[in-house]
Amino acid sequence: MELTFAALGDSVRPERVDAIQSRGFTERQARFLVLVLAHSGVFLERQYRAFAHIAHGQKTHDFLERLVGCGFAKAITPGAVHRGRLYHVQYKPLYQAIGDPDTRNRKPAELGRFIERLMLLDAVIDDGDCTWLGTPQDKRTYFTLRLHRRDGDLRVGDFPHLIFRHYDDESIRYFPDKLPIGVSRESGRHVFLYLVTRTRPDDFRLFLHRHRELLCRLTEWTIRLLVPPQFRPAARLYAQAIREEYLTPLTPYVVEELEWFFRARQGNRMPAPHPDLDLATARRKYGSWRFRALRRSWEQDGDAAIRASQWCGLVDRLQIGQGRIEFVSMTRQYLQLSHLVGVA
Repeated sequence: MELTFAALGDSVRPERVDAIQSRGFTERQARFLVLVLAHSGVFLERQYRAFAHIAHGQKTHDFLERLVGCGFAKAITPGAVHRGRLYHVQYKPLYQAIGDPDTRNRKPAELGRFIERLMLLDAVIDDGDCTWLGTPQDKRTYFTLRLHRRDGDLRVGDFPHLIFRHYDDESIRYFPDKLPIGVSRESGRHVFLYLVTRTRPDDFRLFLHRHRELLCRLTEWTIRLLVPPQFRPAARLYAQAIREEYLTPLTPYVVEELEWFFRARQGNRMPAPHPDLDLATARRKYGSWRFRALRRSWEQDGDAAIRASQWCGLVDRLQIGQGRIEFVSMTRQYLQLSHLVGVA
């Protein structure tokens, strides 16, 4: 069933390719455009050539000229012309054709954001073993089927999410990280990409929290961290974050103290669970980055976020190799703008 599920969730589906192809593109061009629309919104000429397995020539020239000339994409030359340019696909009907008309991929962004998306697109193109889930709806459709659930049976915690609250209103955004998820055609292993854009892994810890329950439900998975050159020294901090979040479960004693501490910080005057614990002591005891990130997750999901850190199932998966962590160095040049990653 793995391949059936993957085919249903794959962002490059025949009906989407047909819809793009009807705009006057070849099938190969349409397949590439669907990949770009779903994962990045921007691309470089070399990425199209790598995808199509062709050299620079008339076919590439005609494709790019049609994209820009017909208003489907905008060419952006960030520096000297001889250093190349990137192409931002902005035409809304193309995004409507893949069911994602309001994606941020379509909208203008800082150059740093564009370079980050180019890096993610390279990671997707480089791994031809996987089909890739791009849009939040693609991911939700796939994992709903994969977990043998129906929409009516789904709980908020089944998928990575963020909850936005405004007075009495509440909205939920699923798969908010907007990072590609691959499904191996051969083994069914799931590959979760994460692009390192900070020297400190605060956001990565939240990514791990959001994905914990989903990973617990999957048999085989890999978290693949993409590391630009300037962030290689930070790799040890990201490895430490994984050890703390997934390999060091919290004890019931710590869970009880944290539930009290987080509430006490908000002004709750309930008695401390242990006589030697007060607010000042708890601040010293739980002031590390691990617990700061956990508090942010608790503000989203309540005590369930803390109790999830008790479960040791991910320890077992990582120890027997069903769960894997990979660090991949990003070595390509991106119009001499790689230094902008994490700046935007």
